[in-house]
Amino acid sequence: MGDLLAGIHATWEFDTDSVLMRFERGIRTPKLFQSLRERRIPHAALSSVTLTPGKRSTVVLRAVPRPGADPLMEAAAGQLKEGCDPYRLVLPAEREVLAEYYADELRALLDAAPEEPDEPAHRFLVTAPEAPLNFKAYDGRAGFDGERISFRWSWTGASSAKWKAGDQTYRVGELAGIEWRSPEALDGYLRLVPRATAPIAQADQDPAAVVFGLGYGPVHESLPFAAAVLESIRRTQPEPAEPAPVLANAVRRDPADIAERIHHLGELHQAGLVTDAEFSAKKAELLAEL
Repeated sequence: MGDLLAGIHATWEFDTDSVLMRFERGIRTPKLFQSLRERRIPHAALSSVTLTPGKRSTVVLRAVPRPGADPLMEAAAGQLKEGCDPYRLVLPAEREVLAEYYADELRALLDAAPEEPDEPAHRFLVTAPEAPLNFKAYDGRAGFDGERISFRWSWTGASSAKWKAGDQTYRVGELAGIEWRSPEALDGYLRLVPRATAPIAQADQDPAAVVFGLGYGPVHESLPFAAAVLESIRRTQPEPAEPAPVLANAVRRDPADIAERIHHLGELHQAGLVTDAEFSAKKAELLAEL
């Protein structure tokens, strides 16, 4: 096809084998889009295309990614808000006929593809963000140079367990996977899953994890980081890795660490970032771990 379809915050260019998504840079553009800049999505990485009514006289063209095809979406694991989904192109309602044309053209190409679009991809088909990448978490700073992930702990935010363990460096080949919990959720974190050991239940006690909160580890910084690490891990694993074991019972925690977390939770509550109900529930949960 080779045609352009300009929407709100992004422009899609339709080629014979892929869709090139270019994202605008501006105050109103989601920061994740600005961070990604542009992404080429092979048709083999898509399972379907939808066109639905949007808000405020708009329509939404969405290319649905295949499971396992895009490291960014795999790392996000369904946690992205609708407005930050890079596979959505929002258009004015008057462009609906044009959007329907491109949707039909793309559907025809997907139907003609040799691979079954509903089947999970056996490898990543979309390029991950390039290293080096880094971001500041609540309890330290995370860095990735393409081969090694480093965590450097903060004097003010890191737990005593992390200080005892010291700054950490992990080679990609030592890892089985990565977990990303959105900073927009309470107790967000990024955790590396080493091959040799099971992760510690609490991310704030785990030297293989950094925790988010109060503006730290924003989506547009921590999610591309997680995607780049995940893509590098998968490259070292020709066969899918076994899922890391999940600890059924949390290890009893140091009362001093519990006090630190409750103090931090109180700061979030006073700042209006945590509701009364969330504060009470989380405080009770922490106290129950003593």
